Amino acid sequence: MDITIHASFLPHNDPDASLAFYRDTLGFEVRNDVGYGGMRWITVGPVGQPGTSIVLHPPFADPGITEDERRTITEMMAKGTYAIILFATPDLDGTFEKLQASAEVVQEPTEQPYGVRDCAFRDPAGNLVRIQELR
Repeated sequence: MDITIHASFLPHNDPDASLAFYRDTLGFEVRNDVGYGGMRWITVGPVGQPGTSIVLHPPFADPGITEDERRTITEMMAKGTYAIILFATPDLDGTFEKLQASAEVVQEPTEQPYGVRDCAFRDPAGNLVRIQELR
């Protein structure tokens, strides 16, 4: 069996702010930008890695979401507990230095007791963006 991770989804509550973060702050390329019914799905990914993408999506596009679920998702996004993504870099300190001026810092580079060194930011929608050092 040959399976790869092709795309993952992260919610946005402001497509332009999320696009600016992933494109301008992280340097990802925009692969698709689709609107439908007043909503927007934006596909971004790291330059030179066309097989890996993130789809930034409106969190309430599913018509089956109830008002209670909508309220819960909104509250969790505001707290930054709804969605997480993990990136990796061989230069954690250099990456942190570049990002800290334009992203909300959650955690400076730290050696974790479980054997990784990482830092964390929040994107404009509140998603937790962890960046792990490749060793």
